[in-house]
Amino acid sequence: MTLLDTDGVRLTVDDAIATVTLTNPAKRNAQTPALWRALIEAGRLLPGTVRVVVLRGEGRSFSAGLDRQAFTPEGFEGEPSFVDMGRGPEAELDATIAAYQEAFTWWRRNDIVSIAAVQGHAIGAGFQLALACDLRICADDAQFAMRETSLGLVPDLAGTHPLVSLVGYARALEICATGRFVHAEEAERTGLANLVVPAAELDATARDLAAALLAAPRDAVIETKALLRGASDRTFDEQRAAERAAQGRRLRDLAELAE
Repeated sequence: MTLLDTDGVRLTVDDAIATVTLTNPAKRNAQTPALWRALIEAGRLLPGTVRVVVLRGEGRSFSAGLDRQAFTPEGFEGEPSFVDMGRGPEAELDATIAAYQEAFTWWRRNDIVSIAAVQGHAIGAGFQLALACDLRICADDAQFAMRETSLGLVPDLAGTHPLVSLVGYARALEICATGRFVHAEEAERTGLANLVVPAAELDATARDLAAALLAAPRDAVIETKALLRGASDRTFDEQRAAERAAQGRRLRDLAELAE
């Protein structure tokens, strides 16, 4: 069932699995503010039955990053250009970037597990979109790069936190400051990718992983994801307390079902 198909984004739902597809392969799924709004809408349209969301891109590249038109003086029609944004009031600039970031934040909701299936290029905003997901499966031709600093900018689409969490501060700084490519083998070795497979097997592997994630009871997965997401912000004793509270909720629920 197709729930959305607009501005380079298509959302389809098959029972408990949703698929969000970037649908502009001619431009290597370059990103625009309109695409970001479509991604936000996709998150809002997810039915409550959905437990797993697969994010993929049509064509040879997952997403080659921000559409270069954003860097022209005129920008996109109906959108503030980067020049206009930089000249505007600080509060307005902050609000505009915050609105863009919403497209990259809902993927980590506790009630879903999100999987990015990455092939070809994932550059800049494309890299950050892959980082927005809980898990990443990569084709063996995948190449990640954070090119913002070479343009005099910073990664601002919620990608820095997951990148540091995955590969550590020193490697994250080196990747971002140099803008170099991280190939699939390194991505898997450093924890950026969960799995690397031949390109022809990427979609099937994503489907298999989605099916495996559905095997456990939903509430147990939700509680476990919440525990793991919050672990780095808690002390050891705080995490122990969170585990006890979560297990207490699970045991009470199971006891009710047994009555």
